Amino acid sequence: MRLPQRFFRLPVRFDASRLQAEVEALPPEAWTPHPTGEPGNSAVRLITVQGGPNDRLDGAMAMTGSLERSPYIRQVLASFGVVWSRSRLLRLAPGAVVTAPSDIHHHWFFRVRMHVPITTRPEVRFTCDGESVHMAAGESWIFDNWRVHSVQNPTASDRVHLVADTSGTAAFWELVARGQDADAPIEYRAYDAARSDTPLMEQTLPSRVMPPSEMELLILDMRSELVTQAESAEQRARLTKYHALLLRLTRDWRQLYQLHGEDPQGWEAYATLRDAVRERSHAIASGIVMRSNQSGAHKVLEARIFKACLTPQARADESAHDLTAARPQPTL
Repeated sequence: MRLPQRFFRLPVRFDASRLQAEVEALPPEAWTPHPTGEPGNSAVRLITVQGGPNDRLDGAMAMTGSLERSPYIRQVLASFGVVWSRSRLLRLAPGAVVTAPSDIHHHWFFRVRMHVPITTRPEVRFTCDGESVHMAAGESWIFDNWRVHSVQNPTASDRVHLVADTSGTAAFWELVARGQDADAPIEYRAYDAARSDTPLMEQTLPSRVMPPSEMELLILDMRSELVTQAESAEQRARLTKYHALLLRLTRDWRQLYQLHGEDPQGWEAYATLRDAVRERSHAIASGIVMRSNQSGAHKVLEARIFKACLTPQARADESAHDLTAARPQPTL
């Protein structure tokens, strides 16, 4: 999610010692390699599609066994009163460095990533678009993952964060805003052994066909960011053509949707339009990038629109309970 500044520290603190104890109680086999194969980066899955051993983003979410046996982590998540998508513990090994150019996938347009550091040292630094911070144990942070970001662990110890994705309620975003006031009181949310909280989790399935209103919103936002890497008459002409291509996509998609809706008989027509625009985009998008993170226009169109606009197979997989297909995403 694109944010007005790089980092926000929320006015909420948690018991880092209790969180560390729950992490240490997890069996070694709960830790899995990061889905992108990043060296030194491993995870414990907490909220996944149907609670299964997967890294998907596109389905009804449920607690895994690791979250069920971690009552304070459940309380931490539930305390925000928001609906969570895929959520994990992320461990960065000593000396590891992870860089994510930017998170441009469709999932991230509507969601923000929250970090609750559990085990860390002051030397561990999180950098977003040139600004670097240390996230201390027990704090809670969000950051603009649309921008280029990275994390470095130069220490001899593991860094472990609770990392959870949400779009957030109005109350959540008001909490974020309060955190920018240096005089705002800090709320301490301690472990309560008498409570057994269950966090709210996303239950929606992806649309088989992206509604035209959503596509228009995504394309409008994308067009607002388009710039050329070089200033020349040729590049200006390419940019004009690219704007026209995206506008044509939204208009033709709406016509097809009015004709077919999500009827499977229309899927081939949607795919034909998508593939024609994909081919044209690939041909003319050279040198056109997003202003705020320098991602290539065609790459963003592919990740934000084309991988999400027509997903009949995803729905078929969901009904068949195929929970093993991972969709690797850069994750910090």
